[in-house]
Amino acid sequence: MVRTLLVRGLLLGLLAGLVAGVFAFAVGEPRIDDAIALENAAAAPGHGHGAAAEPESATHGHESGTHEQETRKHEHGEEVSRGTQKAGLFLATGLYGLAVGGVFALAFAGLRGRVGPRSDAALALAAAGTAFAAVIVVPFLKYPANPPAVGDPETINTRTLLYLAMIGVGLLSTAIAVTTARSVRGGPWARWPAAVLAFVVPVAVASLLLPTVDEVPDGFPATLLWQFRITSIGTQLVFWASFGTLFGWFCDRAARAPAPAPA
Repeated sequence: MVRTLLVRGLLLGLLAGLVAGVFAFAVGEPRIDDAIALENAAAAPGHGHGAAAEPESATHGHESGTHEQETRKHEHGEEVSRGTQKAGLFLATGLYGLAVGGVFALAFAGLRGRVGPRSDAALALAAAGTAFAAVIVVPFLKYPANPPAVGDPETINTRTLLYLAMIGVGLLSTAIAVTTARSVRGGPWARWPAAVLAFVVPVAVASLLLPTVDEVPDGFPATLLWQFRITSIGTQLVFWASFGTLFGWFCDRAARAPAPAPA
């Protein structure tokens, strides 16, 4: 049964990842293009007197001249680099879905019949929603995603560790909430408030104790920043909603399938 769940999780995770990739491509890529244009304009000599259209000449510093710009555009042109990135987006979301789907399936096999709803379909939806809240929403509230041109490259390791720490807090808070819900007596009216409180308190404490990271440069468009962030969490919402629904539907379908007749 575990093998069946694992294969199901891998395939459906890959499919959900591609669905999320379509959303990210349609909604998120225009925001990234706008942010890259701002980054190039800020880095270009003269701040936008023609050099902003040549991202590679801006990246490499102080070179100038029409011939140099055209040569670099031909060798490292914006269309080629961005086209490669956009194609790689689907590879990235597909691999992400594949990995997450496999881990989710193994966790689902461990939870099945022990925690949560008795129905496989309901358990799949509940587990997907819980994973989205713990692994995506919790760190996003403290350290939201930033577009290109936002963030100091020298602090990327620190920011990554802080983000991973918040993921750990989200997972730990989930475990505390589940344990609390199972130990509290008195029916759902007592269990659910206790579980929510057990989840929220560690998250709130960690959010207060961990340092705040604010590296948005002055003058960066607030609308573009929030559009990018909404798109970022929207991509994750599309993935987890698609994956949870698909996994739950296939689990429900498998449960309703008639058992094979004995030989």
